[in-house]
Amino acid sequence: MSVQQVFVISRAGSLIYEWSTPETTMPNIERIFDWPLGLQLENVDGKPVVVWGSGVPPRYFVSAVNGIAVNGTSFTKEDQRISVFDFVAEQSNYPVKLGFSMPMVSTNEKIILSSTFHSLYTIAVQLSPAPGSSGIEVLETTQFRLHCLQSRTGVKFVVVTSSGGNPQAHQFLAKLYELYADYALKNPFYSIDMPIRCHKFDDGLRALLDRIGKFSAVTV
Repeated sequence: MSVQQVFVISRAGSLIYEWSTPETTMPNIERIFDWPLGLQLENVDGKPVVVWGSGVPPRYFVSAVNGIAVNGTSFTKEDQRISVFDFVAEQSNYPVKLGFSMPMVSTNEKIILSSTFHSLYTIAVQLSPAPGSSGIEVLETTQFRLHCLQSRTGVKFVVVTSSGGNPQAHQFLAKLYELYADYALKNPFYSIDMPIRCHKFDDGLRALLDRIGKFSAVTV
């Protein structure tokens, strides 16, 4: 099981803790283009981002040009900094191989998504034809699976994993809840529903993630 993101959402729906896999510049998509490019790129947050085009999803950003890593909106070739936008605008540079990396979710977007999920969870409970619904436990797409565990106090623990069956996800969430109870709730300086800033909680989560990475399972 590959863990991509971890969220802890308060009883009111605000994001109080978040962990994401470190951003990588390794290309997820590589394509060779002839002139003209057939993609529209724009500078978004200091990166050349795909706005529209065929073959590359929107919001993916250029992370490599002819195998050379892109830093910001430019890359270094023969000790010269070259703008990605200028390079792809010059016909003599074609054919060109471009590498694209998937977009990273901003902090603002994570806050909005947490609030939205909290609302969807509440709606799912209310729409249940049977009383005592546990709400949303799993959301599955072709790219990832989202697992949720709600504590007795209403705090939600969410983990986003790789797609496919992940029997360890429930165990991971149970251990995450234990870490929260041990290092956040029992911390005399922590107030419930406030952002979690506890070093021992961070260390415990890192150790849990390391075990997942080494053994693809969690010992409970």
